[in-house]
Amino acid sequence: MKPATKVTLLVLLILLIDQTLKIWVKTHLEYGDEIFLFGWKWARIHFVENNGMAFGLSLGGEYGKLALSLFRILAVLFLIYYLRFLIKEKASLGLLASFSMILAGAVGNILDSAFYGLIFSESSHHTVATLFPPGGGYAGFLHGMVVDMLYFPIVEDKILPDWVPFASNRPFTFFRPVFNIADSAITVGVFSLILFHRQFFSGRIHPAAETSAIPDTPEPKPEGEEEPNRANP
Repeated sequence: MKPATKVTLLVLLILLIDQTLKIWVKTHLEYGDEIFLFGWKWARIHFVENNGMAFGLSLGGEYGKLALSLFRILAVLFLIYYLRFLIKEKASLGLLASFSMILAGAVGNILDSAFYGLIFSESSHHTVATLFPPGGGYAGFLHGMVVDMLYFPIVEDKILPDWVPFASNRPFTFFRPVFNIADSAITVGVFSLILFHRQFFSGRIHPAAETSAIPDTPEPKPEGEEEPNRANP
């Protein structure tokens, strides 16, 4: 299977999982609903929406939302171009997979921003959203909300002791952000680059292409062959 085919399949697989889960959450849960996974309190589906940044962060205002969406589109175009360059340069499969995950995550959240406002009615604490509502969607193009649902409060509402600076006697939750599959793909892709492909940051796409620090040594002369006298040409 060609590297370009593997990259395409990985991106499509991540997008399929991401969008399937988002559409299911949007059409089955009211805003703020929770589902405990496997009965564990620390692993939940928790439905929230945000203006488009990873892990529930947001950039305020309509212009901020639009600027973020346009920036994402430019980033996706650059990633597509760069992935094609890496494939042409025969980069390692691991490096291609890392950039593919980042690309898939960016596209996944762009789809929410671009189209969810057009095809869904608004979610609330008392109503479940409808797909393709008769009256139209809740927002215009590039102004939709990104759906988040993965929540892992491993430590929840724990009161910190007095010796903890700046946060003593306050409830503490870890991990607080709510995120989605697209956010996870971006995070895994970035950490994979940092941990396993550090040669990429030094400008080397091929790890084996590093130059040796040992100087070249002349090949041994065949036995019986004399070195030419360079002083007397």
